[in-house]
Amino acid sequence: MSALVPVRSGIDAAAPVLDGWPVPTKLPDTLPPVMAFDPDLLPDEIRGWVMDIGNRMQCPPDFPAVAAITALSSLIGARAVIQPKAKDDWQVVPNLWGLVIGNPGVMKSPALSETLRPLNRLEADAREKWEAEKEDWDLDVKVAELQNEANAREAKGLATKNPAGAKEKLKPVDLPATPAERRFIVNDATVEKLGEFLSVDSWGMLAYRDEIYGLLKSMDREGQEGARAFYLQGYDGNQGYTFDRIGRGTKRIDRVCIAMLGGIQPGRIQSYVRDAVAGGAGDDGLLQRFGMAVWPDVTTSFVNVDQWPDTPAKQRAYDVFTRLAAIEVDAEPRVWRFDDEAQAMFNEWREEFEPEVRGGELHPSFTAHLSKYRKLVPALAVVFTMIDTPNAATIGAEQLARALDWSVYLRSHAERLYSAAVMPETGAAKALLGKIRTGVLCSSFTPRQVVQKCWAHLGTTEAVRKAAELLADYDWLQREVVHTGGRPSERYEVNPLAWSPT
Repeated sequence: MSALVPVRSGIDAAAPVLDGWPVPTKLPDTLPPVMAFDPDLLPDEIRGWVMDIGNRMQCPPDFPAVAAITALSSLIGARAVIQPKAKDDWQVVPNLWGLVIGNPGVMKSPALSETLRPLNRLEADAREKWEAEKEDWDLDVKVAELQNEANAREAKGLATKNPAGAKEKLKPVDLPATPAERRFIVNDATVEKLGEFLSVDSWGMLAYRDEIYGLLKSMDREGQEGARAFYLQGYDGNQGYTFDRIGRGTKRIDRVCIAMLGGIQPGRIQSYVRDAVAGGAGDDGLLQRFGMAVWPDVTTSFVNVDQWPDTPAKQRAYDVFTRLAAIEVDAEPRVWRFDDEAQAMFNEWREEFEPEVRGGELHPSFTAHLSKYRKLVPALAVVFTMIDTPNAATIGAEQLARALDWSVYLRSHAERLYSAAVMPETGAAKALLGKIRTGVLCSSFTPRQVVQKCWAHLGTTEAVRKAAELLADYDWLQREVVHTGGRPSERYEVNPLAWSPT
């Protein structure tokens, strides 16, 4: 009861002056609504498996769905491309970047971990194969060393009588090529190490971080411009890259193809979005490349599901991973095209999509995000086709329609993501109002006094001022300028109705 004393005293003290204040208006919602996940968005071959993971873990199915599609896109990588236009030679590589957003405890990490199990199994199998090949190679090296030693002894005896023969004997025995280890997934690699992996297999791999915020922030630091450029190029999937380092020489990569997946907490991604929009180090389109970003609603209800995994559905999905991992390419990738019906559908979509992106009415950061749908939509169509109908001659209308449905669904989540930039003060305003209504903040305050409290979302004078101005717009506060002979200062008076229980 003692915690209610300041609230009650505030109401009692305000009673005589309530008539001078307007009734405050409810603040707008902090987060825009998002579309719920529809199982029909998933290809037939993996639908049962993905939905089973979501059900058994009681997490939003959006998490395993995005993880599965992103992981499968990494197996395709640059091994296949699509030319979305009927005649033009514009090509899209179907490597995707996925991001799952949710508070701690909503089963982000377990869902991602479970969905990536087939990719980790491929990684383990490749490692075992490489270790066996490496063991044979080590023996070949030792045999070659023994042959070279024996030849050197023979050359010594020939040096005087047959110099030419001695010279021939001293030529080293050719060593077999070092066995290459194929990597499917990397968790924490420097750009240089990632470049080494891609120099062995440049067709693509998945960069995965359970908590991706650390990677994003590390690339914001001064001196990390090269790392950012490398990842940005990796999104394109078909551009070469050259490392020139003193002491290490030159390393050339035919193509840098990286799919990316990670999880992040809402507060951190909102902070990152605000920094990027404000023109910080993140304002170069890196964030916008996460086209497969989802921020689903999480229900508070819980059902204790304790059942065996759906083994047939799981095996069906795992077979898709194995099949895509076995794709063989020569010098050039397979080129996909739309059939006539799908081509007409794609052209119609672009005719509606492009004027909106070019119109200048949307927030610039959100516009930049939507512009990446030029890749996202055809890339998804390729992934869905290679999952469900890999032997098809072209990409049909059904798979493109599914990709277009994904674009509508993902756009609603992007609107929530970029709301941190479009209306950044709302969260801070609600935080400030919460401090007022619980009696922690007095009925009159300055922005500086709030900043000194070190509260979340209210750490700078500018953030507090914007939050307070929004509260003033909705009649929760009233701004007053105080003249003391020097520089004017500002204070905010709290509407006494802020303490009203209604």
